[in-house]
Amino acid sequence: MARWFTPYAEEEKAKVVAEVHRLVTSRPLAMSNFLEWTNYRIIYNAYASLYFVACVDLIHFFVEALDAFFGNVCELDLVYNFWKCYAVLDEIVLAGEIMETSKETVLSRLAILESLD
Repeated sequence: MARWFTPYAEEEKAKVVAEVHRLVTSRPLAMSNFLEWTNYRIIYNAYASLYFVACVDLIHFFVEALDAFFGNVCELDLVYNFWKCYAVLDEIVLAGEIMETSKETVLSRLAILESLD
């Protein structure tokens, strides 16, 4: 699992952001939008002057959480329960910041939400 930043690691976070920014913005447009960086795989896309960057490990964690929440997630789970998918994502990422990296904590919070129905 990837190492995530805490509020106490702002200096380290700034260094990582600067390094990834430098790598992404200096690549020619004809190159692939996939980038290996340290132990991570970075996916990015440029729209005009905006760059959207995602770490594959986060996407994998999201899929693992969905799979655990739905119990072998499938397309129909996502189509008919899209709001639950957003709830899972909200437990992991909020306002662009990673809030939780423990699958057990995410699932326990979702169980509480499910009990309110």
